[in-house]
Amino acid sequence: MVVKIHSLGLLGMEAFEITVETDISRGITAFDIVGLPDASVKEARDRVRSAMRNCALFFPSQRIVVNLAPADVKKVGSLYDLPIMISILLASGQLEKNLDDCAFIGELSLSGDVNPVNGVLPMAIEAKRRGIRNFFVPSDNAAEGAVVQGLNVFPVDNIAQLVTYLHKGTGMKPAKPADPAKTHSHYNIDFSDVRGQTEAKRALEIAACGGHNVLLIGTPGTGKSMLAKRVPTILPEMTFEEMIETSKIHSIAGLLKRDSSLVSERPFRSPHHTVSPAGLTGGGTIPHPGEISLAHNGVLFLDELPEFTRNAMEILRQPIEDGKVTISRVNATLTYPCTIMLIAAMNPCPCGYYGTQKCTCSPKAVANYLAKVSGPLLDRLDLHVEVPSVDFSELSSFEKGESSAEIKKRVDKVRAIQNRRFRGTSITCNARITAGLLNEMCPLSDDAREFMKNQYELLGLSARAYDKLLKVARTIADIEESEVIKKTHIFEAVQFRNLDRKYWR
Repeated sequence: MVVKIHSLGLLGMEAFEITVETDISRGITAFDIVGLPDASVKEARDRVRSAMRNCALFFPSQRIVVNLAPADVKKVGSLYDLPIMISILLASGQLEKNLDDCAFIGELSLSGDVNPVNGVLPMAIEAKRRGIRNFFVPSDNAAEGAVVQGLNVFPVDNIAQLVTYLHKGTGMKPAKPADPAKTHSHYNIDFSDVRGQTEAKRALEIAACGGHNVLLIGTPGTGKSMLAKRVPTILPEMTFEEMIETSKIHSIAGLLKRDSSLVSERPFRSPHHTVSPAGLTGGGTIPHPGEISLAHNGVLFLDELPEFTRNAMEILRQPIEDGKVTISRVNATLTYPCTIMLIAAMNPCPCGYYGTQKCTCSPKAVANYLAKVSGPLLDRLDLHVEVPSVDFSELSSFEKGESSAEIKKRVDKVRAIQNRRFRGTSITCNARITAGLLNEMCPLSDDAREFMKNQYELLGLSARAYDKLLKVARTIADIEESEVIKKTHIFEAVQFRNLDRKYWR
């Protein structure tokens, strides 16, 4: 007799249904798993056999064939252990129950415990869409799966507990979902810790208001990293939709905390400069999300930008424009979202002290160092901010600066203006204004238009740089609650756009 059990698999960001078909027949004792399984799936044979015997369950000494359908899609991971075991219990007559409205995932230990797996949240969403009512998952994954409303997510500690429940209907209760309204960010860092750097703080506030990319340039120890790490503290709270999408990526990557159901803080990813291009964009035989996607709806911070390899830097160009990264492999072509704020920091020369008496670099060494950062990448960074050395009087002062909470209030106010402006569109902030809506969303006063024309010709801006400048000016106008972009707004935006002319002249 052939029995069928529902399970799920992952392909990129999307889950898909898998049917575990099991047939037990007479013949030479064997246990085969077919349906394009990888090595980890094939190893389920030994895990399932040992787990059943150690939990006093009968393992049939017959010919067992397990098919994971659809058979033309690669099956990866150890999450099919639990549904394979349940299907064997049904096929051997040890369990008699209609499980058509149930789905199972989980890795088995040899003692019968059920270990956590990755990607439970997207699989729970797909299970609900497929009409599954009861979803049995490892206990450590139950919190994330319970977020999906209308789906009973049962936490399974071990197979003895599960079998007892399936026989008698006792011993297990669905996990309770966390209240999204109670999830909020907790940070142990604050902008009030930063001494001085008024101009840099202003630039980062503008960037947070409009979702703009930033380049910080300055000598060592001026606070570039310190400033960048505090940007998430002034960004708006994540919406429930953003939490779900971000949590899906972190769930797939195995980075979702076991005691939490959703990612409630905006991600801050800071990869080391030795990271490979595949580490940034994602990769593998079945591609997994990289640092760009893990920073989705948050901040990607690249410290010591020129120290990254040229390939790693240039690979960022398309994703930060499109808000998604597509990875092509022989087995699959997958797309991961990556709507990020890119913050990069760098020194102005190899020794770091360009323009001061401490600098020991030759002009050629400085030029070669700066040339590591290409013009096309610079063009995609909206604000170029110089971070100067801090005066002793500011550094030794006991007076604290403006707190993140105070700055965040202004950011939230500006984002509310943008939410009203972009209602009914897919645009989330000024940095994402499409080319077709730029003139409509960024009206200029007459003197602002004339000033913009002069600056465009004087600075020799590219069409992309012009768009970036206009979007930054739009954000500055929103901060001042002005519907029309004025000359002063363009002027301030230009001040944050001319360092590439100073250093990369």
